[in-house]
Amino acid sequence: MNKLRFIYLGLMFILQSPSFAQNTYFEYKGKVVDAINNRALEYVSLNVLETNISTVTNSEGEFLLKVPQAYKDSKIVVALLGYTKKVINLADLSENTSVIKLEEAYTELKEVNVSAFKDADKLVRKVFTEKSKTIQNQSVYMTAFYRETIKRRNRNVSLTEAVVNILKQPYTSANRDAVKLGKARKSTDYKRLDTVSLKLQGGPFSTLYLDIMKYPEYIFTEESFDTYRFSFDAPTTVNNRNVYVVDFKPKNKTLDLSYFGKLYIDVETLALVSASYLLDVSNKGKSRNLLVKRKPRDIVVYPLEAKYKVDYKQNRGKWYYSYSNLSLKFKVNKKREIFNKVYTLSSEMAVTDWELNADDIKIKNKDKLRPTVIITDAISGFSDPDFWGEYNLIEPDKSIESAIEKIRKNIKKEQEKNSLP
Repeated sequence: MNKLRFIYLGLMFILQSPSFAQNTYFEYKGKVVDAINNRALEYVSLNVLETNISTVTNSEGEFLLKVPQAYKDSKIVVALLGYTKKVINLADLSENTSVIKLEEAYTELKEVNVSAFKDADKLVRKVFTEKSKTIQNQSVYMTAFYRETIKRRNRNVSLTEAVVNILKQPYTSANRDAVKLGKARKSTDYKRLDTVSLKLQGGPFSTLYLDIMKYPEYIFTEESFDTYRFSFDAPTTVNNRNVYVVDFKPKNKTLDLSYFGKLYIDVETLALVSASYLLDVSNKGKSRNLLVKRKPRDIVVYPLEAKYKVDYKQNRGKWYYSYSNLSLKFKVNKKREIFNKVYTLSSEMAVTDWELNADDIKIKNKDKLRPTVIITDAISGFSDPDFWGEYNLIEPDKSIESAIEKIRKNIKKEQEKNSLP
């Protein structure tokens, strides 16, 4: 039998009804769709009004929101870039799984004063140089849900889920954010991985470092800024606020590594609302050197795609990190073998609650995760249907639900096998 070898992957960042449970919270399940064509909407933010409790929809538009009993009479704000926000009474959610319909928002150019910034380059520079005016610039203690999947072709071969605590440092501070693992579960199907196993280095840091307002050096450095061309696209809205849309792409191929994508900037505050972008992987050697940290000598790895996204939310006039995700696709060839394998690594993290760090909460050094961490296998949590308790999470899509069900069956088989005399 072939010995399993490992490829370590880093990122550019390495430099239904309402139900009552346990007398502490209510659960609300549902789906968010486009009001016209019923298309499922992903990345929709659902926030309990006048609190920091929130979640996001998954790739199939589904959500699960857990609300403490004290807020059962509250409202939720449902918002997505390009759509008109909706405010809903929790009490009005149907007894069955709720379907929430959002209407697409149409923003005319005359509604957005683009003339104030005829130069998109100057607008983007202002966003980053004056971020202290718009971004939450106090220490914040966050609770977040993290999920990481590895697929071979379209089949899940590894699943990691965790609740983490984040000590978010002020955006003008040089101090880096600290992360503490709350509870986690992970399962890897090494049989399906064959003779090659991929591991994502960084765990929650892989998504946290996508906060480009805190870590702009990972995309726009002083040296690289002038090598990008910025231009205005049609404006849009989010949470009923007008938003500039700025496209960016490299002026030429002189950069060792370059990105292209869109920046969404709030018209009123000039804060970054969202960013979605891709790494140019056309130079296979350079992109491989960035993304692949270690591999066996007889394995050749080529990045096929690298996509990134980050979202921010406003609270009491200041914006803060809310959600981020990444997707990395690789082709893996073993020398002297005819067929190659394609793997996709995805990770996402959603902030589900936060508070200003008025009490100066610290994360002890012994509890801090390292930015190079690789979360180890811990399958026991999959056998407990109430593993997450009152914590909010990103509702798993069908492929992840299927993977979890298979893990549970395997655990049960092992337990039955071990119980035999």
